[in-house]
This record gives sequence, C-alpha cells and structure tokens, in this order.
Amino acid sequence: MSGTVAEAPIARLAALPGVSTASGVAVAAEQARASGQVLPVLPDLRELLPAAGLRRGSTVAVRGSVSLLLALLAEATATGSWAAAVGMPDLGLVAARETGVELSRFALVPRPGPEFAAVTAALLDGMDLVAVSAAGAEPSMARRLSARARHRGAVLLSFGSWPGAELDLSCETSRWTGLESGSGYLREHQIEIQVVGRGSAARPRRTMLTLPGNGRAVTETDWTAEDVG
Repeated sequence: MSGTVAEAPIARLAALPGVSTASGVAVAAEQARASGQVLPVLPDLRELLPAAGLRRGSTVAVRGSVSLLLALLAEATATGSWAAAVGMPDLGLVAARETGVELSRFALVPRPGPEFAAVTAALLDGMDLVAVSAAGAEPSMARRLSARARHRGAVLLSFGSWPGAELDLSCETSRWTGLESGSGYLREHQIEIQVVGRGSAARPRRTMLTLPGNGRAVTETDWTAEDVG
C-alpha cells in the first residue's frame, strides 16, 4: 500500500476503481461522524462484547456467519453511523436491510481488485465501520489496515480470521425456524455466538442471537448450505 494512496483524503475516493458509488456516501459520513468512543450494537450482543459495543479503533474478526457480520452493523447504522463493505460481492442489500442495516448509510465496494488495500484505507478515513473479506488481505497488509483503523477511530470488521484482531466472534451453530414437514417460510435465524478476545476479554463468552428470516418460501428440495447455514 503506497503512502500516497494510503494518505488520500475521502475526496479522492471517486478516483479509485470500483468506489465511485461509495464516494458520495463516504463524504457525507465524514461530515457526520459520531463523537462517541463505542458504537452501539443490538441489545442481544451488548453483554457479549467487553465494551458493550464496538470500540472505535478496534479490529473485530467474524467467522462463520454473514448474518452475524450484518448484525454488528445494524444498530450503529440505524443510529447515525456510516459503514461500508469491501471485497464481499455476495453480500446482499436485501439481507442487510432485513438484519436492520440502514442502507442509506451503507456503501458496497464488491470488487476492488488490486486496489483492495487503498480502497479500505480510504474508507477507514471517513467511515465509522468498514467490513472486509479477510481473503483479500495478506498478514502485513492486515496489520497496516488495523493500524489505520486505530489511528482514524474506525472499526474494522473482518469476515474471516484477521491477524491481531482484538475480538474474534464465531458462529458455533445456526438454525432456521419456520421450516415444517420439509417446507415452509424462513421466519427466524438463530445463531449461537462465541466471543474470544485478548486481556480481560480472553475468557470465551457465548450467547444466542435471533435474527429475522427473509420470509422466502422453501421446500425440502430448495435447501442449500446458504439457506440453513
């Protein structure tokens, strides 16, 4: 990640490949950054996190559930914070909205290509939360991006293991409700979450989180790992 690109202000986002649609959101986010040191999360997640929310400047790894990643964005965006997702082309806006993410404060950069580091660094300059695919970052790059999040007071959320993450949230089990006798409507998604961290958060914690389903009708032949995982 070159120093020139890494230090680019939010105004230069539009010049980076794949972020022209996100740049306008990022400019507005820079003008409306919240002053609190902890970003809020859904009530069911508060007791699970050491700071009862997402501490600014921290890096949090999320494993095993995109629903959990979106749940971490929901309360913050609903209360005025700004978020972006980088390098996650399969992340759907419908699923984000159903989980509670405020889409007017959520930007997607699905395919940043070789500009992954530059795009992520630029978004960390202006967004409150930036979610990224861990597959896009080598260890040295990951450490630089975490350092940038600390410096800028943003929260870096990694989907997948991330070197040096302060917290690691993993989905241990997952269950849909609404499926009866081989068919039905996906009404609720229940996931068991384990959190492991460093220091005072080193002791594992667990909780159950219930998320709304997508209301889609399915039959037994429709089931896939994505539907029921």
